[in-house]
Amino acid sequence: MTEANVQECLDKRLKADPWVKLAWDTVTEYVTNGKIPEVPEGLPEELLRKRAGAFVSIHKLGDLRGCIGTISPVMPNLAEEIIRNAVSAATRDPRFYPVSPEELPFLDISVDVLESPERISSPAELDIKRYGVIVSCGSRRGLLLPDLEGVDSVSQQILIACHKAGIDPGEHYTMERFEVIRHY
Repeated sequence: MTEANVQECLDKRLKADPWVKLAWDTVTEYVTNGKIPEVPEGLPEELLRKRAGAFVSIHKLGDLRGCIGTISPVMPNLAEEIIRNAVSAATRDPRFYPVSPEELPFLDISVDVLESPERISSPAELDIKRYGVIVSCGSRRGLLLPDLEGVDSVSQQILIACHKAGIDPGEHYTMERFEVIRHY
């Protein structure tokens, strides 16, 4: 990890829009002090009035470090949804150990706000750059965001979503697609 890497991460943080700044401030406060912050003053109205599912993704020097989100909103507004998911992405993603204070200078955070999903009947209705996918079989559901590095085909996108849900690709499952507004 070089000084240039640290400076690049800090520069991105300073240029972050309010969605990402909220996630950053939440992760920093929780990781350093163990406290979930209140919704701050001065946020754009959309964060305070809109309800939507949202995913917070954390990368450390380009590698995934945590990603947690909600398909549908569970909180009263988008700001609270982002706060909740930022804490979870930093501390509760079962694939990773919790983020430590020493890692904070090396992290990048993005926020994906999900648009309403629509049911589809065929993989031909997907585009990995434009649409994320939700697969469902009974109570099992798996989601994969759109435009992810290393996901190069619709079949790979569906396979990963099925794997996340514990759905065998040979089982009958339904699919939904959705678009996101990605904030860096």
